[in-house]
Amino acid sequence: MQKIAIIAIIAAMLEPARTIIEICGGVAAVARITGRSEIRVRRWGYPKSRGGSDGLIPSDMQKLLMDHARKKKLPLEPAHFFPDGDTKGDAA
Repeated sequence: MQKIAIIAIIAAMLEPARTIIEICGGVAAVARITGRSEIRVRRWGYPKSRGGSDGLIPSDMQKLLMDHARKKKLPLEPAHFFPDGDTKGDAA
């Protein structure tokens, strides 16, 4: 795939998936790290109406990405997964 096309795919993604995937090296790298297909990784950045997860990384993948980032000294932080600062969920 052309580098411009890869950049366009990442740019069109919803946050926080876009930032996390970018920090971790792109869709192909995240697919290798998590054992998921590139299609599945791209869907994390799609809205739910298009079969995605509204930019949210599945919780079982977050630890894999954080472990990889620590090993590779990538600037990925737990806060990247919760861009609005809400780590407690809805308290109704």
